[in-house]
Amino acid sequence: MNYRILLVDDEPDILEFVGYNLRREEFEVQTASNGVEALAVAEQFVPHLVLLDVMMPEMDGMETCRRMRQMPQLKNTMIVFLSARGEDESQLEGFELGADDYITKPVKVKLLVSRLKAILKRAEIGENSTESSEPGEEVNDVITIDKERFVVIKNGQEIILPRKEFQLLELLYSKPQKVFSREDIYASVWGSQVIVGDRTIDVHIRKLRTKIGENHITTIKGVGYKFQ
Repeated sequence: MNYRILLVDDEPDILEFVGYNLRREEFEVQTASNGVEALAVAEQFVPHLVLLDVMMPEMDGMETCRRMRQMPQLKNTMIVFLSARGEDESQLEGFELGADDYITKPVKVKLLVSRLKAILKRAEIGENSTESSEPGEEVNDVITIDKERFVVIKNGQEIILPRKEFQLLELLYSKPQKVFSREDIYASVWGSQVIVGDRTIDVHIRKLRTKIGENHITTIKGVGYKFQ
């Protein structure tokens, strides 16, 4: 399948270099240099994935993501931020606006392409699972973790997760059915000396459920989370 990717960045060098490497992988690529242009291109191009910078003139990436999530023709489009802004607040805002992943610059092009392929494959699997399941039918997913290669394997398909999501899943997965308190999770994943917002764990759990399935991570109200 020839996937369509919309690359949005205000740096011409990024558009040229990343666009060239994506085309080498036989992706169909369109580019835009700001959010306003990206919305116009996306409406006609209807990409499978948007690779979106945050800091841009005219309309920044966050507002662009929010507006794209309101466009019916982009309801199945994956949105991935590629930004030099790596702070937790920026990533959390992106996820809350509907982004599917957040990659920080600089990143090696081979790793970037690998991440995008994994994200697109994940979307394809999700669509096929939805189409093949009867209403109300429960899909039993098999989840394993390959710690050496830093990947999650779901029903034989590899999923590449951002580092914190992987560490959070690895922690819960290490002791199935054990309830990990929010304090335990903060200390194990973020470190006791790192200050993070109250919503940080919730956002990461929501993203994990989107990627590995809703039925694996259970919320224990007022306590924490467990893997099953």
